[in-house]
Amino acid sequence: MKDIYILQIETATPVCSVALSKNGKTIVFQDADIPNQHASQLTIFISEVLNIAEIALEDLAAVAVSMGPGSYTGLRIGVSTAKGMCYGLDLPLIAINTLDAMVAGFIEDNDPADGNVLVPMIDARRMEVYMATYTAKGKLLQGTSAEIIEADFFQQDAEVAKYVLFGSGADKFVPLFKDDSTVEVIPAFANTAANLSHLAFEKYQQSAWEDLVYFEPFYLKDFIATTPKKR
Repeated sequence: MKDIYILQIETATPVCSVALSKNGKTIVFQDADIPNQHASQLTIFISEVLNIAEIALEDLAAVAVSMGPGSYTGLRIGVSTAKGMCYGLDLPLIAINTLDAMVAGFIEDNDPADGNVLVPMIDARRMEVYMATYTAKGKLLQGTSAEIIEADFFQQDAEVAKYVLFGSGADKFVPLFKDDSTVEVIPAFANTAANLSHLAFEKYQQSAWEDLVYFEPFYLKDFIATTPKKR
């Protein structure tokens, strides 16, 4: 059986990340948690990852991209780069919901307890986040939405042992839930392209590919341009 190499791109959050997987397992990745560096770092990381793995562009079976929700600019950069590679190399494009990938990575690293509800969060602005909820095994409970989080947002359910919050949007809620035993915030969760490996390989095996002409990132909300206030 021919090995399946998939190049994976994650730019939905402040982390710019590229990974290479072989048959669904990450073999090398590069990350940089530096805001506003996606445009300058992404192509460099792609070259570095391929060089480290000693894999040529012609050896790739597909390109996978984190499709959002997330940063409007980051998603534009990641998706346009992925589509450009797929056009140039005649490769299929695989798109993975960013929150799905975060959950897959969290489960792999933490083995959450049964009864917990996993809540990946991507920072929007102020107290708003993009989020979804999943079982401890990764089954989707409630789909992606934009929510404003307040102290009483997570109503206790007898079937839920604990709500576990993680991701770039969760860190700001540590003070809000510090005295709530039903909500646990996992700080500094690292979003990375390595989280896409298993999901991307599954989609490749199912030939669940995107239409290069029509595919767009999942922004969830329209982009709103702002201008600095005059002093």
